Amino acid sequence: MQKENHTTVSEFLLVGFNNLHEFRILVFISLLSIYIAILIGNLIIIVLVVFNIRLHSPMYFFLGNLSFSEILFTTVIVPKMFCVILTEKGAISFDNCIIQMYMFGSFASVECFLLTVMSYDRYLAICNPMRYSVIMNTRVCMNLITFSWIGGFMAIFILIIPVFKLLFCDSNVIDHLFCDLPHLFKISCSDTFVAETMVFFFSSSIVLFPFIFVLGTYTCIILTIVRIPSTVSRSKAFATCSSHVAVVSTYYGTLIMMYVVPSKNHSLIASKLLSLLYTVVTPLLNPIIYSLRNHDIKVILRMLLLKMYE
Repeated sequence: MQKENHTTVSEFLLVGFNNLHEFRILVFISLLSIYIAILIGNLIIIVLVVFNIRLHSPMYFFLGNLSFSEILFTTVIVPKMFCVILTEKGAISFDNCIIQMYMFGSFASVECFLLTVMSYDRYLAICNPMRYSVIMNTRVCMNLITFSWIGGFMAIFILIIPVFKLLFCDSNVIDHLFCDLPHLFKISCSDTFVAETMVFFFSSSIVLFPFIFVLGTYTCIILTIVRIPSTVSRSKAFATCSSHVAVVSTYYGTLIMMYVVPSKNHSLIASKLLSLLYTVVTPLLNPIIYSLRNHDIKVILRMLLLKMYE
């Protein structure tokens, strides 16, 4: 399909926070600092998991993949977002818009699946420890990771196809920080009912079902923790689980608000702020909550720092 047959525009104009002229430098510096922290935090996790034999276990294998997906997820969006914020109107070609939308959606889906896999791993480790090593063997780990990555990319590919049939007659201005399906629907002069229905059902499948599964596994984990006789061990386990649930709920909750709840219910500023939550805030929190607060990783980091300063 040739896009010339379906659209009268060759590029879109992305609009950032166009009512924050005097604060755009401050916003840019803040986001740049967060982006650098995301890269450093997640790269530390990947390097430790790859090169330290003590972390060669299913839980850290999944954490390494989550960190890798976080880096790719934010890198697809944030650098272009910097241009949009600084110039207050960033041009992006039709093809690059579609590519950004596809890559962003794919990595977001991969992360949904990885968080689901990680919750299942913790469920087995805490609720069924005697059979954990048998169930979560190398082959199962590889299959779960392969499914997460391939499934994420395949699911979004189906959603991208209807975009090539959209007509853009009157406007090429996307009042958002990056190319996203709901905002393309808003400026299209085509009948988007079928495409929006597809997005709703696929988004519900990709986001809601994993979220329900994650909540179910953590409910079982919490019920198991309640029966732990040691007060200290129980409080530590509760602290870990509560932080995990908080991050997962923030990520899934914002995705549900953006793609499952009808987009007409969102104001433009609310939509942009919600987007920042799952594109910037959650990738910053994940390495802290899931990894850097982990006892094994903290011990290894401390040992490495001591060696550096000897």
